[in-house]
Amino acid sequence: MKATDIRKSFLDFFASKNHKIVSSASLLPESPNLLFTNAGMNQFVPYFLGDQQASSSRISDTQKCIRAGGKHNDLEDVGLDTYHHTFFEMLGNWSFGDYFKKEAIEWAWELLVDVWKFPPERLYATVYKPGVGDPADFDQEAHDLWSEIFQKAGLDPSIHVVTGGKKDNFWMMGETGPCGPCSELHLDLTPNGDSGGKLVNADSHLCIEIWNLVFIQFNADKRGTFSPLGSKHVDTGMGFERVAAVIQATKQFTDFSKPASNYDTDVFSPLFQKLEEMSGMSYQSTLPNNGKPTEGQEETDVAFRVIADHLRALSFSIADGILPGNSDRNYVLRRILRRAVRYGRTLGFTDPFFYKLVPVLVDQMGEFFPELTERKELIEKTLRSEEESFNKTLDRGIELFSRETKGMEAGQALSGKFAFKLYDTFGFPIDLTELMARERGLTIDHQEFEAQMDAQRKRARKAHKSVDILVSESSDCADSTIFTGYDLSCLNDFSATCIDWIEQEDKKYLVLDQSPFYAEMGGQMSDTGTAHFEGTSLKVKHVAKDSNGRFLHQVDGHSGASEVIGKAFSLTVDLAKRLAIQRHHTATHILHWALREVLGDHVRQAGSLVQQDRLRFDFSHFEAVSEEKLQTIERISNEKLLLNEQVKTYEIPFSEKPDGVIAFFGDKYGELVRVVDLGGWSQELCGGTHVQTGGEIGSIRVISESAISAGTRRLEAVAGLSAYQWTDERVNGYNQLLKRLGCQPHELDGRIDQMQGKVKNLEKQLRSIEQKGQSGIADGLINSAKERDGIKIITGKVTNLAPNDLRALTAQINKRCAPSVVLLASEKEGKCSMVCICSSQAVESGHKAGTYLAELSDKLGGKGGGKPDFAMGGAPANKGLDEALASHSLNT
Repeated sequence: MKATDIRKSFLDFFASKNHKIVSSASLLPESPNLLFTNAGMNQFVPYFLGDQQASSSRISDTQKCIRAGGKHNDLEDVGLDTYHHTFFEMLGNWSFGDYFKKEAIEWAWELLVDVWKFPPERLYATVYKPGVGDPADFDQEAHDLWSEIFQKAGLDPSIHVVTGGKKDNFWMMGETGPCGPCSELHLDLTPNGDSGGKLVNADSHLCIEIWNLVFIQFNADKRGTFSPLGSKHVDTGMGFERVAAVIQATKQFTDFSKPASNYDTDVFSPLFQKLEEMSGMSYQSTLPNNGKPTEGQEETDVAFRVIADHLRALSFSIADGILPGNSDRNYVLRRILRRAVRYGRTLGFTDPFFYKLVPVLVDQMGEFFPELTERKELIEKTLRSEEESFNKTLDRGIELFSRETKGMEAGQALSGKFAFKLYDTFGFPIDLTELMARERGLTIDHQEFEAQMDAQRKRARKAHKSVDILVSESSDCADSTIFTGYDLSCLNDFSATCIDWIEQEDKKYLVLDQSPFYAEMGGQMSDTGTAHFEGTSLKVKHVAKDSNGRFLHQVDGHSGASEVIGKAFSLTVDLAKRLAIQRHHTATHILHWALREVLGDHVRQAGSLVQQDRLRFDFSHFEAVSEEKLQTIERISNEKLLLNEQVKTYEIPFSEKPDGVIAFFGDKYGELVRVVDLGGWSQELCGGTHVQTGGEIGSIRVISESAISAGTRRLEAVAGLSAYQWTDERVNGYNQLLKRLGCQPHELDGRIDQMQGKVKNLEKQLRSIEQKGQSGIADGLINSAKERDGIKIITGKVTNLAPNDLRALTAQINKRCAPSVVLLASEKEGKCSMVCICSSQAVESGHKAGTYLAELSDKLGGKGGGKPDFAMGGAPANKGLDEALASHSLNT
């Protein structure tokens, strides 16, 4: 029975039981507390809580799940055993106030035994029996139902019905909320099937859980009381890969001589076949002992499992719009990818290979999960871009690690300071350092590593310009400030009462019961203006919001809490500044829409800044945005402005927000959320202030697009008057250029080409003169060559050469006297440049340019490295270059 047949059979079975078959939810969860969708029940939580009405009282599906990062993290175990995954499918059937234990139990037995032909004598059911301090009563109903089923099968219920306590057989959504007993089905995989239930819940691979039936019948409150629910629900989950493993490994339950492995199935075999073709190695299903693979086949098989599993996790995540990045779930994906690439080295891959597996996965699973087919190109491009970026980091990190651990013996601890250097200076993830250390039998001094991390955090906090707002000791008031500033009529002479006055060092803060001043949050800068009372005018410089929701207005020109608390204030917001900020904020939403239209809906906000004169928008994307696409983004944004559509805002419970509303801003929302809707085509959750119609913005000009990290781009733009000023400056500059060059607009390109051609000819003549001089230098260095085992060794200091010139000279010498190792350095304008090149014969003899270059750069307090055949580096000048070269290992 193939895996696709198992999935189809499961869904067909429950369709025959009047279940509505629904699609898998996205791996990007609705819940702000989850990194990824990690269980089949995630998308149905609102139904259990009673917040939403289910589309059907009976539902069945297969749910895409990821467990890597956060509470459920299987990442480090993947590859080392037969069953851990970062990505897996969870088959499930659900009842929302419809059927309950009887139907759920009978149907589970019917599917396993009658349809899939599981041998009944090898099945064991567990039911809930509370221990001391456990909630609720013994699940007599489930026990009786299972007993009757096993008796009809001619089996002894006292053996095949096993009890378990809260740990194994009671399910809770959280500390409070819906919960209930669960009943699991376990399969005996011992050769003779005669374990007698003794291996159930004993963490044995010879008796594994197949299906968990959860009966949600109680509500737990904060007092620890478990009250019956008005409506009872069923929530079941069965691991798709695990079912495929037991059916296929046992040849449809006819042969139990071989342990079941999720990886020995056609879920993974197409990927393994492609890996075998690409690497020239074979997968043989070996497993390491004690989590440490030996060199050879075990190491190879671990790599196969890691790469195949991680490809699935990354491909499905990217298809759902979650790209590798530097924070939260995006960083988890980046770690997964880097772990896969690292294991790719075990199979001999030094160039990008990971993305080449995507077509195999798409062919295999794209029919059932069409998002894979639709996003195939995006998945491939993202993986290739990430892999190319990380390969550079990996080469450098592996080289430094090898040098540091040379001569170390198993059991020794690698310096935490060195591990931190790899992490902080070279961007080498600590988990990969741990992986390489584990492979060599080494440990890492984690205490020292954490000490280094703490020191870095302290430096970051010290450098970060922030204010720790303290509540006045004289006031017990923690009432939140009511924001009235969405209404423009409140921005002038608005009346409010002072409820607190805070003085912190040299700063003073006015706290009001209500305020039209927007407090800085969500990337939007705060309002400024004035606050008047009893003939005194205070300048409001900045507004922040504390954890109690109070707006703290930083003011100038007054002191004394007794003089202001309880007093009435007249507040006026700087209207011109507010309107300019609003234009830029709405422009941010429009650009967000345009980016998703042009680049794809994988684009997600990764940060923003909205000021009166500019905006900045960070977003997830795997490559630079071309000039042509930037022009399209700018054009369609301005086309939307011409429609002058109304900007509507409304509040709605988060659970009821329309599907088209984007909610990417940190994924943390209250019960009520505010929707900003422009023309129905741009809908986002946002608490900021906005224009009333799109036409108020005037125009939008994109001024730059750049990378801020791998997988994250930054767009900067101006709107309104700032856009006019930006354009005006460039038009004036263009006209001045035409005047200086004495040409008409249509002649400008030709005039510039003419000037550049002259410059290139002059540079070529100058280069020819310089090369003649360098030829003599090369002759002198070649004459000074030493020979070692048939390889010419040339080291030297050259006067006043730029890095590119030094590189050309080194290459010339290496070519003229190969086989050779050439290491040259030159000081110019306060910097020392270094280049090392090894000919192919030298590399074959064991010489490594990267190692020689790194040795020299370390002596000079610089940085440098590279591959065995070529390396470059730099260091400050006047650090003892002559002595460093003389003492270099090539000269000793």
